[in-house]
Amino acid sequence: MTEDAFTTVCQDEAALRPGVERLCQRLGVDVAGLTRFAAGSRPVYASGDLVLKLFPPVDLAGYRVEAGVLTAVQGKLPVPAPRVLAAGEHDGWGYVLMSRLPGVALDTVRDRVSAGDRDVLASQLGEAVAVLHQLPPPEIPGWWPADWPAFVARQRAGCVSAQRSLGLPEPWATQLDAFLDEVVLPVRPPVILHTEVMSQHLLVTQTASRWRLSGLIDFEPAMRGDREYEFAAVGLFVAEGDARFLTRTLTAYGYGREELGPELRRRLLAWSILHRYSNLAAWLRRLPEPAEPTLGALADRWFATE
Repeated sequence: MTEDAFTTVCQDEAALRPGVERLCQRLGVDVAGLTRFAAGSRPVYASGDLVLKLFPPVDLAGYRVEAGVLTAVQGKLPVPAPRVLAAGEHDGWGYVLMSRLPGVALDTVRDRVSAGDRDVLASQLGEAVAVLHQLPPPEIPGWWPADWPAFVARQRAGCVSAQRSLGLPEPWATQLDAFLDEVVLPVRPPVILHTEVMSQHLLVTQTASRWRLSGLIDFEPAMRGDREYEFAAVGLFVAEGDARFLTRTLTAYGYGREELGPELRRRLLAWSILHRYSNLAAWLRRLPEPAEPTLGALADRWFATE
């Protein structure tokens, strides 16, 4: 199935609704209060304090990963993750029924969060990711990729053509090979990676005029791999060039300040280029401009630290 066809299937609410209601009745979920979240690449519904996430037939592995990782991390992270109540297949689709966490997505309130609260959120995030990476990866049948080094090698071999196909201008595309050849990526035992720690997947609540992290959601794209791969999304989709935020996240994670130098910034950009959803052209339109049009300058700007 093509990406467009996948999107069409997931967005066809009229076709989905009868099956969703049958599944809800089977699971004992109140159909009358069922509402669909507007955002997301997969159909996700809420009913009271429950959330039902659906996975189309071409992505049945997704529900197994989400349910398996959520079960493995349940009650072990300093920031709550949804609790799995049921998971399986129905009418050819996969599903995960989980608890609904309090709060709103960080990206919806970013402008209302004070500098002091951003410091707290950054520290909470770093601590949560550190605990996640310390947990043993669960055994999940068919969990992709089975071989992390092979995945990295495939990404490296195809990254230039992939970025060009996404519209990356030639002055940037021609730098990719040389940049990646110069970056030494570590070889370490794999850890659980969320892979999409983004503002959209971080829930926050406000109490006594202070914002705090109240949840980490969307574990469906979780992988097993090198821990620094995680910080590609953190830098690109949470810090977004905010050196203070990224510094506090990394130090709370466990990095010493002496480690927050050019080599780390270049490794994080390398992981961004090799990321399964990498799109440098789109990021160049959205993120702060570098001091000069080089990948080294891009690493220094996007993954800036204090």
